[in-house]
Amino acid sequence: MKELDFDFIGQRIKEVRTDNHLTQEYLANKTGVNVSHISNIETNKVKVSLTLLVQICNALGVTVDYLLENEYHNPTSVIEKELLNMVKGMKKEKQETLLRIAKVL
Repeated sequence: MKELDFDFIGQRIKEVRTDNHLTQEYLANKTGVNVSHISNIETNKVKVSLTLLVQICNALGVTVDYLLENEYHNPTSVIEKELLNMVKGMKKEKQETLLRIAKVL
């Protein structure tokens, strides 16, 4: 079995964090580690543990399979699952608006 792509995982963590306008300090505080450890994970200087990965996912509001998209082999797309989870939390009016937008795309 090949090793996980920790570089991709770190990049994905950083991408989600910055897309949500969150700092490394925020993520470090939410997960109980120091800022340099978050930085080292994002730059692939250290490998993230499974326990910390789950804590990071909870802090960022994403699923583990979203961060492991390149590693997780499932017939249902990770993106599809993330979209479904996002839509489930919306009010019906917003769901209908999103559907109209998606049809245009």
